[in-house]
Amino acid sequence: MPDRGGGGGPSGPRIRVGRPSRRARTLLMTLGVLAVLAMVFVMFAGFWTDWLWYRSVHYSSVFTTTLWTKISLFAVFGLLMGLAVGLNIWLAHRLRPPLSAMSLEQQSLDRYRMGLAPYKKWVLLAITALVGLIAGASASGQWRTWLMWVNGVPFGQKDPQFQLDVAFYAFDLPWYRFLLAFGFAATILSLIAAALTHYLYGGLRITSPGARATAAATGHLSVLLGVFVTLKAVAYWLDRYGLAVKSSDFKAAGNWTGLRYVDANAYLPAKTILFCIAVICAVLFFATLWRRTWQLPVIGFGLMVLSAILIGGLYPAIVQKFQVQPNEQAKEAPYIQKNIDATRKAYDIDATEPENYSGKSTVKAKDQLRTDSDTAASYRLIDPNIVSPTFQQLEQKRKYYQFPTTLDVDRYKGQDTVVGLRELNIKGIPKRNWINDHFTYTHGYGAIMAAGTQTDANGSPVFTESGLPTTGQLGPYQQRIYYGEKTDQYSIVGGPQKELDYEENGEKTTSYEGKSGVNLSNTFNRAAYAVAFSEPQILYSGAIGEGSRILYNRTPKERVEAVAPWLTIDGDAYPAVVDNKIQWIVDAYTTTNGYPYASRTTLGESTADALTVGNQQRAVVAQQNQVNYIRNSVKATVDAYDGTVTLYQWDTEDPVLKTWMKAFPDTVQPREAIKDSLMQHLRYPQDMFKVQRELLTRYHVKDPAQFYSGSDAWQVPDDPTNADRSAVPPYYLSMKMPGDKQQQFSLTTTFTPNGRPNLGGFMAVDADAGSKDYGRIRLLRVTSDVPGPEQVQNKLNSLPSVATFVRDMKGADSDIRYGNLLTVPLDGGFLYVEPVYAQGRNAHYPLLKKVAVSYVDADQPEGDTTKDTTVFEDNLTEALNAVFGVEGTTPPQQPEQPGTKPPTTPTTNDAALKKAIADAQKAYDDGEAALQKGDWTAYGKAQEALQKALQEAAEAGAKLTPADQKPGEQKPGATPSTSPSPSTGASPPSG
Repeated sequence: MPDRGGGGGPSGPRIRVGRPSRRARTLLMTLGVLAVLAMVFVMFAGFWTDWLWYRSVHYSSVFTTTLWTKISLFAVFGLLMGLAVGLNIWLAHRLRPPLSAMSLEQQSLDRYRMGLAPYKKWVLLAITALVGLIAGASASGQWRTWLMWVNGVPFGQKDPQFQLDVAFYAFDLPWYRFLLAFGFAATILSLIAAALTHYLYGGLRITSPGARATAAATGHLSVLLGVFVTLKAVAYWLDRYGLAVKSSDFKAAGNWTGLRYVDANAYLPAKTILFCIAVICAVLFFATLWRRTWQLPVIGFGLMVLSAILIGGLYPAIVQKFQVQPNEQAKEAPYIQKNIDATRKAYDIDATEPENYSGKSTVKAKDQLRTDSDTAASYRLIDPNIVSPTFQQLEQKRKYYQFPTTLDVDRYKGQDTVVGLRELNIKGIPKRNWINDHFTYTHGYGAIMAAGTQTDANGSPVFTESGLPTTGQLGPYQQRIYYGEKTDQYSIVGGPQKELDYEENGEKTTSYEGKSGVNLSNTFNRAAYAVAFSEPQILYSGAIGEGSRILYNRTPKERVEAVAPWLTIDGDAYPAVVDNKIQWIVDAYTTTNGYPYASRTTLGESTADALTVGNQQRAVVAQQNQVNYIRNSVKATVDAYDGTVTLYQWDTEDPVLKTWMKAFPDTVQPREAIKDSLMQHLRYPQDMFKVQRELLTRYHVKDPAQFYSGSDAWQVPDDPTNADRSAVPPYYLSMKMPGDKQQQFSLTTTFTPNGRPNLGGFMAVDADAGSKDYGRIRLLRVTSDVPGPEQVQNKLNSLPSVATFVRDMKGADSDIRYGNLLTVPLDGGFLYVEPVYAQGRNAHYPLLKKVAVSYVDADQPEGDTTKDTTVFEDNLTEALNAVFGVEGTTPPQQPEQPGTKPPTTPTTNDAALKKAIADAQKAYDDGEAALQKGDWTAYGKAQEALQKALQEAAEAGAKLTPADQKPGEQKPGATPSTSPSPSTGASPPSG
C-alpha cells in the first residue's frame, strides 16, 4: 500500500494544489467586478439614451412622470403583494401545532421540515420577493389607468341607467377593477401559501387520524376565505355598473354596448341579490373565528354558488327566451334608443341629420347644367394614389431620393394641390457602408407640388414647385428634410464628417446646424448609444467629434407617439410649408373604451380601405384597439429640419384631453397658439372620418324600430377601381354641397344600401380648419334609384370607346389605371368624374390620357340620355360638354320672360366666341409673361381673366349651330391643351 504521508511513496514530480496567488485573485476579482459593471451598464444604457432623447425634444417631463408613476406603482403594489403573502406564511408558521410524528404522513413531512429549518427565513424572503416582483411589474403597466383615475375630470354627461357621470365609467371603473383583480390575486396567493404552510407544519392533515385541521388553521383560512367572498361581493356590485359598458353581439347594432332588456330586468336585480348573498356568506366565514366550525360557511358558500347559477345564469336565459324573443323589437326599443343616442354622442355625429336628396335633377336645361358643373367642384384629375411614380420619374433627380407611394392633398393659394416630399432613400445610395449610410447621406431635399386639377399636353402633372433645389410658388424655405415618413434609420450629423446636400452641376455638402438630436461629444453618451444601437463604431469612430449629434426616432408618427404616449395617432401624417419651414402635420386622437351605451368599434378595421391593403403606403390607425369614444383632440406638428414636436389643443371641450393635460402639464399648447399660417393647412383627418362613416352606415337611423329592422342600413362600397375589393377611400375635394354658394375644401364618401349596388347616401365634411363650419358633417340620403360607384364603373367599362382605348393601349404594351372616382352632387343629380391613366410597360410612370364623366338623374324617363349618361373623352372640358350634350347644339328657344334678355342669334354667338377666344389667348400670354418675371400677383389676375374668358367661350360655343363653325375651327368650349379647363381653376406651372 502506498504511504499516504508521502515519505515512502514513489519518487517523481508531484502536483501541488493550493490557493491562487494574490495577483491571480486580484485579477479574477477585477474581472468579476468589470463583468458586473458591464452588465449594469448594458441595462442602464437604454434608460440613459431614452432620457437623453426626451431631454433633447424638451419633453423630459413626460419621461419623468411616466417613469416615477411606474416606479411608484411597482413599489406600492409589489410591497403590498409581498407583505400579504409573506405575512400569511409567517402567520401560518406561527400558528403551527406542536409536532408529533404519529402517522406516516407526518413522518414523511418531518423530513421536509427538517431540511427546510435552516433556510426558513431565506425561503420566506425569496417567496415574498418573487411574488412582489411579479405583482409590481404587472401593476406598473397600469400607469395610464392610475393617471386617468387620479386626474380625471367630469364629462358633464350622465348615463341613462344609473345617472352617474361618464367619467365614472371612463376613469374610475377601470381603476376599481384593477384594485379588485389585485385583491383577488393577493387573497388567492395568500390562501394557497397559508394552506401549504399549515399542511407542511401539521395544521392541516389529509390522512392522519383525528381532526383534519387545527382550530388555528381553521380560523386563519376562514378569514382568508371571508376576504375572498367579500371581494366577490364587491365584484357583484361593480358588475352592476359594468353592465352599462358591457359588450354583447346584437344583430341590429353589431358590437352592442350597454344594457338590453334582459340586463335591466334580469341581470341587474340578479347582481344585487348575489351581492347580498355574498355579504352574508362572508360574515359566516368570519364567524368561524368564534364558532370554530365550517358548517355554516360551507352552506353559505354553496348557496352563493347555486344562486349564481340559478339567478345569475338560468333566470336571465328564461327572461330572454320567454319574454324578449317573442316581441324583441318592442322590448328592446327603449334600450336601442339609449344606444343610438350614446353612440352618436360618443363619436361626435350627434349633430348629423340626414337630408333627403332625390337624385332628380332640378335643372332641365342642358346648357345650365353644363354651366353649373364648372363651379360645382374643382375636379381633381391628379390622383395622389397613382401619380407617385410620375413624381418619382420626373422629380426624383437622384436614386437616393424617393417619394411616398401615396401623396397628399393640401391647399396652396386656394387651389387643391398634390404634395410629396423628396425624402432620403437609403437603398439608393451608390455605395453602401456605415459612413455613407449614417454620416454622408442624411436628409432629403425639397417639397414637390402639382396642381390637382390640371395636366400638361402629355398628361403629366403641372408642377407648381419643382427642381433641385425647388423653385415655384413657395418662395424661399428650408428645403432639407431630416425627419420624414421614410426616414427610419439614425444619422450622425454636425461633426467632422460633412453631409452630401445635393448634386446639381456638381456636388454640394453641408453640415447640420439644427439643435435636434443628442450630443455625442462626451465618451459616456457615445458608449451608451454604442450599446443601445449595437454599433461599437459609435464609440471609437473618428467621424464623430465635437458638435456631433445623433438623430433617431425620425418619423413624425414615432416622435408624436413618444412625446404623447396617451394619444392615438392618425395613420397619415402630411407635409405643409408653413412660415418658410416644412412641417409635418399629425392628427392625434383621445379615446376611451368606457363610454356607457356607445357601441364599440375596432379602429384598425374601421380605418382600413383600398389604400391600406397590399403594398400601399398608408397605415391604419391603432390596429386592433377597441374604442367607443373618440375625438380629434390634438393637432401636432413635427419640423422636418430640426424635429421639433409641438402639440396643440384642438378640441377644447374634450374631458379625456383635459385629464391627460392635468397628468402631463405644459406639454400641450392652447389652441390660440396656432398661427394663421398653420391653420390654413389643417384639415379634417381621414381616420376620424372613416370611423364616423362606418358608424353612420347604421347610426344615421334614429328610430329604434327602423334601426332594429335594418331596412335602411348602408355599407361603404368597395372601391370599383381596385382589384382587392376593399372599401373605397374618402377623397379630399373642393366642392359645393346643395345650398352652398361657394366651394369648400371637403372630405367626401359614398354609401350603398346593404346588399345593393345603387347609391344610398353621400357624406361630406367641411375639412377646412379655417372655416366657421369646420367639422360639420352633411349627409345626403338618396331617395331615388341612382346608380352607385360600382354600377357607374361597370357602365364605363362597357362603353365601346373604352374597349377601343383599352385595346389600343394593350396593343401599345401599356397598362390602364383608373383614378379616383369622384362623386359630386349637381342640381339634384350626381356627377361622377374619373381620370384614366395609361402607363407603358417600358415607361416608369402613368400619364393622364382620358377623363370619364357620368351624370345620373333619376327623374328622366328610361331612354333619355341624361338619365345616366357616361362619356369617355380626351379631357375634362370635352367630357363635360359631351355628358350634357352641349357641343354643336342649339338649346331650345324658351318663351321670353319679363326682365330677361332675348336669345342671342348665331351671328352674335360667333362673334362672342371669337372675342372670348382672343381674350383667353391674351390672358394666357399675360400669365406666361408674369410667370417669367416671378410676379405672382399679376399671374393670379391673368389666371382669373383666363378662367372668365374660357367660361364665356364655353357658353358662346354651346349656342352655335354646326353651320356657324368654320372648317378647322376649334370645337366650341374646348380649350388649348396648354391651358387649364374652365372648371379646374389655374395654378402656375413649375418655375
